[in-house]
Amino acid sequence: MKKFILIPDSFKGTMSSESICTTMEKVIKKHLPNSKIISIPVADGGEGTVDAMLKISGGTKKFITVKGPYMEDISSFYGLLPDKTAIIEMAAAAGLPLVKNNLHAERTSTYGVGELIKDAIDNGATKILLGLGGSATNDGGCGMAAALGIKFTNKNGEAFIPIGKTLQDIYHIDIASFKEKYSDVQFSAMCDITNPLCGINGAAYVFAPQKGADKKTVELLDKGLHHLAQIIKNDLNKDVENIPGAGAAGGMGAGVVGFFNGQLQSGINSILNLVKFDQLIKDADYVFTGEGKIDNQSIQGKVISGIADYTKKYNIPLIAIVGCIDDDIDKLYTAGVTAVFSINTKPLPFEEAIKYSEKNLAITMDNLIRILK
Repeated sequence: MKKFILIPDSFKGTMSSESICTTMEKVIKKHLPNSKIISIPVADGGEGTVDAMLKISGGTKKFITVKGPYMEDISSFYGLLPDKTAIIEMAAAAGLPLVKNNLHAERTSTYGVGELIKDAIDNGATKILLGLGGSATNDGGCGMAAALGIKFTNKNGEAFIPIGKTLQDIYHIDIASFKEKYSDVQFSAMCDITNPLCGINGAAYVFAPQKGADKKTVELLDKGLHHLAQIIKNDLNKDVENIPGAGAAGGMGAGVVGFFNGQLQSGINSILNLVKFDQLIKDADYVFTGEGKIDNQSIQGKVISGIADYTKKYNIPLIAIVGCIDDDIDKLYTAGVTAVFSINTKPLPFEEAIKYSEKNLAITMDNLIRILK
C-alpha cells in the first residue's frame, strides 16, 4: 500500500489548495484505491486559514460578536483545535471585506482581533496562532493589544485606544495587566511577507495605499508606526522596527512581537509544525506539492521550499504540479524537488487557461499515477 502526502499551495486566481487536494486525491484513488492519502490544504494566514486548519487538525469553529474595523458590532469567528491552539484570522475582525469601499486606514482598529483572542483564551486556548493577511488597518496592532488589557496613555496620562492617525499620541505603554493574565499563553503569527515596520518598504508605504491612504496619509501613518516602535523600545525593551514581517497587517507583526513577545513564522512552517509533518513524512512514498508558477524564487521561504527541506532529509520523492514553469529552475532540484510538471496542455492566454485548470490538473495527475503504480 502506497502512502501519498498532498500539500499544494493554491494556484492564485484559479484553484484553492483544498480543491487541488480533492482533484489529486480522486485521481490517485482511481488507480490505487487501497493507497493511504493525507491531504494538507495550505493556508497563508489570510481568508480560509481557520477552515483549512480545522480540516487538517479537527476542532471547532466558534462564532462570536466583536468590534469591527470602525468599532461597530460584527459577527466573527475563530477555530479552536484539540491541542488548545486557537487559529485566528485577523481579517475576520479587521479585514478589507469588512470595510468594503469605506477605506480609511488611518481610522480603522484591530480591537476586534483582541476580542477574538480574549474569547479563545477564556475558552481554554493556551496557544494563539494569528493569520496576518488582508487587513484594513494600520494601527500596529494597538487596538488588539488594548482589548487584552494593554494600556496606552498620552502625554497627559489619559488612556486611549490608538488608531493609525493617533499613534503619534502614544506617550507610555503599560503591559502589567496583560502579563498578569496571559503570561502562560504562547503567541505566534503566520506571516509570509518580510516588510519591516517603517520606511519605504514598510507597512504604510507599501500597503496603506491599498487601504485608501493618499500620499499625505501614508506619511502620517509611517511616522506613527515609527513613533510606536520607539515607545515599544523604550517601555517594553523590544526593537521591532526592522524585524522581517513587522509590517504585516498594518504593523500587527510588530505588535505580536512587541506586545506579546510572540514569534513570526511563515504560513507553511506553521502548518508543517501543526500537523507534525516530520512524523507524517517518514513512511511516505511520494509527496505532491504545487503552485501557480514555479521559478527559482520558489525556494525562498515559499511553500515548496518548506516541504523540500523534509523530503530531502528523508530522501522521499517530491513532485511539483504547477501552472507555469520558469526557464531556470535548477536550484529547485538541488533544494529537494524531484520533478516538476505543468498542467497546461497547450499555449493559451491566462484568462482562457484558468477555465481548464481543474480538468488539466486531473489529466496531468492521471498520467503521473499511471507511471507510479
